Amino acid sequence: MKKLLWYLIAGTRGGQTRALMLKLLIDRPYNANQLAEAMNMDYKTIRHHLDVLTKNGVVTMEGDKYGAMYFISKTMEANINEFNQIWEKIDKQSH
Repeated sequence: MKKLLWYLIAGTRGGQTRALMLKLLIDRPYNANQLAEAMNMDYKTIRHHLDVLTKNGVVTMEGDKYGAMYFISKTMEANINEFNQIWEKIDKQSH
């Protein structure tokens, strides 16, 4: 999971966006529309990143279609400290 998180967050173009999504999802579940509003981003962009995170087992989805809610996965919960270390590094780089 450690290498995967580094790749998804620090190693790819959309990493910053995915990191911000995870920060929000750690606090509470969201659906794609709520995330798009909270992040002030396009719904389709949010859907793309949610698909990437879901396929990689970082985020899980409950429900179906438009109302589906997204949660961080159990594996992600177990790796929160790793995520926070990555977040600190990329957050410093962006300032």
